[in-house]
Amino acid sequence: MTSIDKPFNIGVIHGRFQILHNDHMKYLMAGKNLCNHLIVGITNPDPTLTKDNNANPHRSKASSNFLTFYERHVMIREALLEVGLKLSEFSIVPFPINIPELIKYYVPLDAIFFLSIYDDWGKQKKTYLESLGLNIHVLWEVPLEEKGISGSDLRNLMVNGGEWQHLVPNSVINFIEKNGIIDRLKLL
Repeated sequence: MTSIDKPFNIGVIHGRFQILHNDHMKYLMAGKNLCNHLIVGITNPDPTLTKDNNANPHRSKASSNFLTFYERHVMIREALLEVGLKLSEFSIVPFPINIPELIKYYVPLDAIFFLSIYDDWGKQKKTYLESLGLNIHVLWEVPLEEKGISGSDLRNLMVNGGEWQHLVPNSVINFIEKNGIIDRLKLL
């Protein structure tokens, strides 16, 4: 499929990516396969744009948001380059999903907005985006028990000395080792 054959010109996809894993990559590439240019929005980019939400309260905890926006930007960029995308095919921006009225400052509102839904939080995000009148495309909706890898489980494996390397792209392994991420996790 050439870029002119893709159904959408610009797509927006988002997540916390605390730590980027293979199921995140599946999600990102599912969006990229539908658009010429993918904008990856990083949610909870800083503490001022992180808010509590009853649909998924752990997402706002500091221990669930220990990587900076910049660190996640680097992880995502390197992983997308690793799978063969060119820098011209994607952008990475903050995405304040907890304060939906700010989204217009970070992404084009005439883009298609990709979602995956696993739980009440996914449904809440869909409601947020719909309230802004955005064009939404749900990539998949499956029960939470079918979600696959979770960032929480991945971080627990790292802290407890489990096998985790097979769950992330090679570039993420390098990032984690180079930046002492596991030692940081153990201090949380």
